[in-house]
Amino acid sequence: MNDTDRPDAGAPRKPLEVRCPSCGEMHLYSTDNPYRPFCSKGCKAIDLGAWASEEYRFEAKPTRDELLEDLMDGDEPRH
Repeated sequence: MNDTDRPDAGAPRKPLEVRCPSCGEMHLYSTDNPYRPFCSKGCKAIDLGAWASEEYRFEAKPTRDELLEDLMDGDEPRH
């Protein structure tokens, strides 16, 4: 089935609304918004500040070499 076979082909698309990852407000997701997926410059800045101050973190698992090093040193393996 191609796009012209769809029952809604030719119908105007409903604007996509998304939740701002920073403030949680719903807003239109548009190429006209240079801050997308955020709703505003302020929300984008808040998120960037959270990353810069290390509020967001990814858990790093020890590498094989780090585990082997711990075993060789007699330390407890890292978790």
